[in-house]
Amino acid sequence: MAMTAYIQSIRQISIQEPLCEKWFTDPIVPASNFNEGIDPDFKSFLSPQVSRRMGNLFKRAIVTSASALGDFPSEKLGAIITGTGLGCIDNTEKFLLSMLDNGEQCLHPTDFMLSTHNTISSQIALHLHCNGYNNTYSHRGTSFDSAFLDAFVQMGLGSISTALVGGNDEMTPKYHLLLDKSGYWKKGPVDEAHLRAGDTGGSVSGICSLSVFLTKEREMHPMCCVKGFDMLYEPSASVLEAHIASMLSEAGISSFDSVVTGISGDKCNDDVYKNCFDTVYEGKPVLWYKHIFGESFCSSAFGLYEAAVCLAEKRIPGHLVFKGRPEAPRAILVHNHFQNKDHSLALLTCSD
Repeated sequence: MAMTAYIQSIRQISIQEPLCEKWFTDPIVPASNFNEGIDPDFKSFLSPQVSRRMGNLFKRAIVTSASALGDFPSEKLGAIITGTGLGCIDNTEKFLLSMLDNGEQCLHPTDFMLSTHNTISSQIALHLHCNGYNNTYSHRGTSFDSAFLDAFVQMGLGSISTALVGGNDEMTPKYHLLLDKSGYWKKGPVDEAHLRAGDTGGSVSGICSLSVFLTKEREMHPMCCVKGFDMLYEPSASVLEAHIASMLSEAGISSFDSVVTGISGDKCNDDVYKNCFDTVYEGKPVLWYKHIFGESFCSSAFGLYEAAVCLAEKRIPGHLVFKGRPEAPRAILVHNHFQNKDHSLALLTCSD
């Protein structure tokens, strides 16, 4: 049975200007394979007493959540669902280093408690005074997709009518170095041309703190509609085509205008999408987002975000186009994969 949900608002803190869509017209182009986030003035959102007891990831998660929720009464919020691949990796590092420095004795418990992955959702709930459904998904590169799927399914079952869905991951210099040894990051020049070519391994890093306010009922001015969302395991091109056709049929839509992909500049990652150019989304304009938001375990959240903003603005700026010439969009498909095993598909349409 077809189900429609509405994205009311999205707020982000990333390597772009925070809590706004300045990236849509004037993006910051990463010039390094290690990129730190741009934080807002937390004093405008959190008291100094509260702020100094929190790590940056907690602050970002709370600020994006409260900003996305806006004037909606938080006590009426049906669910807070968070995806995080690493959790609060900064606190985890502090605890592990303390173990080494102190010979595993006299350890301070705070860093351990704050390093647990579900602490992020808990802190958001405490700050917003929300006692509803609270869940955390930690599935590496599919963490946000799993969280969003949970919210979408719960709405379809009638269990909830509103949800705050988040993707939260940070990147520390130490963990960046560890991933670099595994070939995660670009060697040598980092610019759009090299990322677009996608003929070598690695990408550029980013951070993610993004919150989506999702509702089952249409409110005043939603950004867009979510007509379908699903995840597939190791699908072939024919299975992807059939599943997309089924999503379109259930939504009562003949086709989609453009497709947002997770092309990142990494050859192994990008070849999966490029193999779909002439099959799964033949002739459709292809958009990308990781060249401005970077790669992280929750970066797929920015694909959904980009599509929602394009539909809300009813246009697609040139710097988001990887291939083709898109027109004013009415329906956008978002296709992400993680290591060509877990694929996610989202079908978004204009709300008017």
